[in-house]
Amino acid sequence: MTLESDPQDERDLDRATALMMVDSAAATAVTAVTSGIVLAAFALYLGASNAVIGLLAALPFLTQLIQAPAVPLVEKLRRRRLIAATAAFCARLTLPIMAAIALLPHNAWSLTALVAAQVVIGSLGAVTSCAWNSWVRDLIPEERLGAFTARRTVIATGVTLSVTILAGVALDQVAIADQGLVFAAFFAVAFILGMISVAALARTPEPPMPPPAAGVNLYRLLRAPLRDSNFRRLILFLSSWQFAVNLASPFFTVYFVTQLNYPLTFVMTLSVVSQIANIGVLKFWGQLSDRFSNKSVLAAAAPAYILCIAATALTSQIDDRQLAGAYLIALHVVFGAAAAGVGLATVNIALKLAPRGGATAYIAANTLITSMAAAAAPILGGLFADFFAARELELLVRWSRPGEDLDVLHLAFNNWDFYFLLSALLGLYALHRLTLVREEGEIEHKEMVQQMMTEARRVVANLSPVAGLKMMHAFPAGRLMERRRRRRPEREAEQQALAEAAAEEAEVAVAPMA
Repeated sequence: MTLESDPQDERDLDRATALMMVDSAAATAVTAVTSGIVLAAFALYLGASNAVIGLLAALPFLTQLIQAPAVPLVEKLRRRRLIAATAAFCARLTLPIMAAIALLPHNAWSLTALVAAQVVIGSLGAVTSCAWNSWVRDLIPEERLGAFTARRTVIATGVTLSVTILAGVALDQVAIADQGLVFAAFFAVAFILGMISVAALARTPEPPMPPPAAGVNLYRLLRAPLRDSNFRRLILFLSSWQFAVNLASPFFTVYFVTQLNYPLTFVMTLSVVSQIANIGVLKFWGQLSDRFSNKSVLAAAAPAYILCIAATALTSQIDDRQLAGAYLIALHVVFGAAAAGVGLATVNIALKLAPRGGATAYIAANTLITSMAAAAAPILGGLFADFFAARELELLVRWSRPGEDLDVLHLAFNNWDFYFLLSALLGLYALHRLTLVREEGEIEHKEMVQQMMTEARRVVANLSPVAGLKMMHAFPAGRLMERRRRRRPEREAEQQALAEAAAEEAEVAVAPMA
């Protein structure tokens, strides 16, 4: 099938979907070892400061600004598959360089080379994303978009989970001095998987783009989504959300390792727990997204995510180390479940509100603006890390009586705790921006919660091996509700029969008078 072919039947669409799943699995493995916890661990191994870690966290967002010149490139060449595959291939060439950084003696130049490699990876990844988003918007039917995104995300999450477990075990088995060999091996394997990803992209069918307008002008292309009032409100929500979340999340690894003194293996375990929870509920979020709306999913998942960020600050208040570890594990279960809904819905709602044929400019404008907001947060966090490290906020509630003083509540926040609390406050503003976005099919928050509780009860009834839980589900509340549902039609029939009888009696009473 040529680049310009248009997959019309189900067979072509299934083939395209399968190839994109292969790309997702391979590309996610590459991303897992060049970002996130593995990248943070590699930076700490090279001796990176908080400012450098903040910069590394910001680079994936800063490099999204490359989508600005990528938009007219896509509109002019109109060969999205060729652009995406070529950019992805060039980005993978940096992986051997990162392997060399891991093997060579590390110094200031090592960190400089690492930052430079991340700039190249992020910049070429932005070009790939620009072409890929428009490509997928025209390829996948809207009614299958939620299921496609959920399936792709499940695969990506599973791969990330596997890589994280492998990285934690491998790094834990070797001495710190030998960890460079482990990182180099990861980058070498990632290079091979990156080539598989490129091959899958090159074989995926691409529907033709609509005829271009006369002249391709970047300003005119990006002006259209900004003049769309509803899409502009979506951009404002996503920008404020990205700033709030990325003020805290890039520093979780640093917080757990440096302030709470947990080993890197435990940090990897937290990530694994979060990813398992993520996978477990992705299908559920995808079904709700297709059945109702992405905004409804966000209204349920986003507040939970914000609460988890705020609750992370309470970890430092727990003196018992084992109890604090159990608390973090439970918290990351909720983290993962909420992140699954937020991640799926934010991608889908941007694709859904972008018009067919014009998705390139809409998605690019959204990415450019939200990326600037997301990049600013970790940079500010890294720069002010030392400032907050020297400050402490103490809250004390004390009950005093003759001869005795009792501390009812004693909280002391310092260092990274401030970031998590501030992030949660900014997240509340982002939730306010979400209420202003309009999406077809959205439902009331109360109804959404009812749907979630119904699904949760069904899952417990089907999966729980404990008979008592099933009995609790079925009786008494479940049985009573079922009985009420069965009796409702009977009551309605009785009421209708009484009304008809009353009408007949009225007719009989009126007849003699006539």
